[in-house]
Amino acid sequence: MTEPEPEAPRRAIAAIELTATILLAFAAVSTAWCGYQATRWNGEQAKAAASASATRFQAARASDLANAQTQVDVATFVAWADAYAHEDQLLVDFYQARFRAEFAPAVDAWLATRPLQNPDAPLTPFAMPEYKLAASADADRLDKEAEVLAATVRQNLQRASNYVLGVVLCSVALFLGGVSSKVASPKLRMVTVSMGCLIFLGTLAWLSSFPVSLAI
Repeated sequence: MTEPEPEAPRRAIAAIELTATILLAFAAVSTAWCGYQATRWNGEQAKAAASASATRFQAARASDLANAQTQVDVATFVAWADAYAHEDQLLVDFYQARFRAEFAPAVDAWLATRPLQNPDAPLTPFAMPEYKLAASADADRLDKEAEVLAATVRQNLQRASNYVLGVVLCSVALFLGGVSSKVASPKLRMVTVSMGCLIFLGTLAWLSSFPVSLAI
């Protein structure tokens, strides 16, 4: 007749099995949560990437407009300077009346420096601080916004990767909790469950520092 197991070992085995069950339950939920969060942050990364691309496109359009406006200003100024050199006042007035609103203040400020008499005067109105293009300022602003969005893309991609690693670590904890029931030795079973709990608790503490993305 087989002797019954001592009470203390039976209680220890029961406690190990209960711990393994709790570990399996929480690790399974955490694995699903990490998978959900990885998917959500991949979505956030895709949205930020789309916004960054659209902003860069707008910046390129603003830059192209600024370049076109500069070319118009250069062509008008060259024609004005040629008319001025030939002392054709009619053409001087004609071209000067057609300076763009952003260009005229720079020409006036440049003429005020008496460029023909003052060797220290700027060579052209384009070197004057008064020459400012709104399109160029828009391009710079949009470029900066695109850089911020690109940084958000990289950040969200890293968050998604972190949650994927969380899935892996929780899966390891699940494996250790599940395999512990197949181990015959109570001591080895306790070691296996303890390792699973340590990995899971460490992963849980690490995951708690991450932001959360929820679908609305």
